[in-house]
Amino acid sequence: MIKKCFFILFLVSFCVPTKAQILPERDRADLRNELLKDRFDNLLPSLMDDTGIDMWLVISREYNEDPVMRTMLPATWLNARRRTILVFSRNKEANTIEKLAVARYDVGDNIASAWDKEKQPDQWARLVEIIEERNPKAIGVNTSEYFGIADGLVKTDYDALMVALPGKYKSKIVSAEKLVIGWIETRTEKEMDLYDTLVAVTHSIIDEAFSSKVITPGKTSTDDVVWWMRQKVTDLGLETWFHPTIDVQRSSEILKSHIDSFSKAKSKKVIQEGDLLHCDFGITYVMLNTDCQQHAYVLKKGETEVPEYLSEAFEKGSRVQDIFTSNFKTGRTGNQILAMSLAQSKTEGLRPSIYTHPLGTYGHSSGTTLGMWDSQGGVPVTGDYPLHKNTVYAIELNTTVTIPEWDKDIRIMLEEAGFWGADVFRYVKGRQEAIKVVD
Repeated sequence: MIKKCFFILFLVSFCVPTKAQILPERDRADLRNELLKDRFDNLLPSLMDDTGIDMWLVISREYNEDPVMRTMLPATWLNARRRTILVFSRNKEANTIEKLAVARYDVGDNIASAWDKEKQPDQWARLVEIIEERNPKAIGVNTSEYFGIADGLVKTDYDALMVALPGKYKSKIVSAEKLVIGWIETRTEKEMDLYDTLVAVTHSIIDEAFSSKVITPGKTSTDDVVWWMRQKVTDLGLETWFHPTIDVQRSSEILKSHIDSFSKAKSKKVIQEGDLLHCDFGITYVMLNTDCQQHAYVLKKGETEVPEYLSEAFEKGSRVQDIFTSNFKTGRTGNQILAMSLAQSKTEGLRPSIYTHPLGTYGHSSGTTLGMWDSQGGVPVTGDYPLHKNTVYAIELNTTVTIPEWDKDIRIMLEEAGFWGADVFRYVKGRQEAIKVVD
């Protein structure tokens, strides 16, 4: 089925409206389940081996799901049921992995129920039986001080687990932080095939939003464009993972501070000729997310193209992107890459700010943090996490450029999904090469 789905996605990606690229719900569910099976069978064993955890417990209650459990549920499970306990047991020597649920039901086709309540009424006691039968060396649970997605085990369930466990197993409890990060940040080959389509759809929505189909100078407000984008996403059967923003830079207004620029509460403005527009927009589809920032210019009467001074400013933003991604290297920390990139950019006379984050299963995901807009000297802990291969990032940054024609500074703000593979960086589906035109 997965080959069929990817063939459909490939076939319709050429000269067909955006809506045709989105799979029907049933096919989308099949795709999600097959991606999950591939991750459980082919990715999870190596992650457990790499982190030295031979048993991983993921515990949640209905409507209060661990962020990790949300990524493991099959398409027909929109939430956990009652208390759901997932047990992943790895035997490296035999090269096997058991995927069990201490729950009343199988969790889809990938995780088998291992609890008969009629035989053992106590769910925690059944979990202990499973642990004792396998006698793991290290039992990973989802606790973490600095990585929120890895801290999904709530106190009530943690306390109940520790009460149920015999003393000899309590000492084997370890944080599964690195295992969680690996599970969340690592993209499979099949997921990257899907990612290409997802980014292409994102770009196509922005292209339409930044066009005369949507924008009439002097009438259309930035808020109108925002809600057009939200409606477009809904009409396509997709979701946004954050509320989009549209903002304006124009010759008659001073450059906003970073705090204003990064505020999601943008003030509504009527779009005028001569405005430099900027969007921040992302969508969610089959467990993956995009995050994209692009620019457009509204032509004045008599203009046929973007003014050269704005095009040159945009090229400086692209140059910061090039410098930054050229410093990617497996094993380097986010703080090292950040420092190298800022120093090199400044040597070239640029005025950069870099705040790139992991992207994938979640929008602001777990993994290597490469700067924050208010932490350009490095980010403690999460910025010290090393870059791993087969990971995706929102290559998010800006550069400030003086525009003499406007007698002011502007900020070129760019963001595109980028993939770090086997020591090779690529944009998932290209990047904006020039400022778009609204005529």
